[in-house]
Amino acid sequence: MTGPLQFPKSGRPRLGVFKFASCDGCQLTLLDCEDELLAIAEDVEVAHFLEASSDVGRGPYDLSLVEGSVTTAEDEERIRLIRAESHRLVTIGACATAGGVQALRNYADVAEYLQVVYARPDYIATLATSTPISAHVPVDFELRGCPIDRSQLLEVITAFLAGRKPAIPNHSVCFSCKRRGTVCVTVARGTPCLGPVTHAGCGAICPAYGRGCYGCFGPAATTNLQALVPLMHRDGMSEEEVGRFLHTFNVTAFAALEDAMEEDDLP
Repeated sequence: MTGPLQFPKSGRPRLGVFKFASCDGCQLTLLDCEDELLAIAEDVEVAHFLEASSDVGRGPYDLSLVEGSVTTAEDEERIRLIRAESHRLVTIGACATAGGVQALRNYADVAEYLQVVYARPDYIATLATSTPISAHVPVDFELRGCPIDRSQLLEVITAFLAGRKPAIPNHSVCFSCKRRGTVCVTVARGTPCLGPVTHAGCGAICPAYGRGCYGCFGPAATTNLQALVPLMHRDGMSEEEVGRFLHTFNVTAFAALEDAMEEDDLP
């Protein structure tokens, strides 16, 4: 953070919200803020947010929130234009920060997928990969989750408008379970859980209802996947099942951890 935003002559900073390849869930999280969103709208000019309004305000934008991954050549061009018009750019959600579940295409034959799924694949223009926004332009902050947490989103918006660093925790879901008083599902029930290696932010919802975390907020700041995998095997998961467990919303982020783990095993 280099300081507070330089507000336009109107006195209100301009907010832009943009969508790329995604399900819209993170934008809906912003709409779900309801009362808080009304308060934001009083102090911020929502210049571009097609999920909420058909009015399109041109840049520049003081703060831009970007949902979704880059999956087409058009996306590559559009995100560069948005970056050029944005004083600060924050990516929101697993698609924007890690490529999303659609990044499973990165490990398959996309041409084969097109032939199987579409009656006229020649009409489809797509890249062979789904990549996070940070792979194409500089990003000022990444907010994890599938979808993101509304409280964290409000904190990020408030922090950037005030010119301070967002107070978003970097610890794992295990810490959230302890704070919530949730008994560890792995220790007590032998349930496979990605909580020890997953970034906090969801409030540890899944373990609170007796199921293991499945990593929707991506890897935590510090992880020990090498120690967790044997526990998942102990609890009945095969090597293939462990791979499928890791390869969901944040497949590219967890795949990077797997690659690092394999490199550590090299003689």
